[in-house]
Amino acid sequence: MPYCTQQNMIDRFGNNELVELTDRSQLGEIDTAVLDAAIADATADIDMYLAMRYTLPLSTVPDVLTNLCCNIARYHLHDIGAPEHVKDKYDATIKLLRRIANGEIDLDVGETSAGAGDVAYETGSKVFGESQDWP
Repeated sequence: MPYCTQQNMIDRFGNNELVELTDRSQLGEIDTAVLDAAIADATADIDMYLAMRYTLPLSTVPDVLTNLCCNIARYHLHDIGAPEHVKDKYDATIKLLRRIANGEIDLDVGETSAGAGDVAYETGSKVFGESQDWP
């Protein structure tokens, strides 16, 4: 499930910017296939971090993830040569995702993976008991 929609992108960055970034056929409109691919890539990036801490898919999407997904998708749409303010927002977004993955920030979605962030180990059975006689 994507963490943002085309409408979320339009609301945050405006129709004109999205036409400029997606309209490869020069039709003067948003190319939804290009935008959907960027959103899917951004969602996959976010899932990579969330999977370290949460059971996916999330049943609810916190607003913060919608914002982060928009920032990542926008960065991906620039392909190369993203403006400094877009790159700065992307870098801050990745930094925040790392903090979420490390457990420094909790999304409060109630779906933390069992033992996320903890070390798991299993003890074995005894090979030699106390009652065995050894030379």
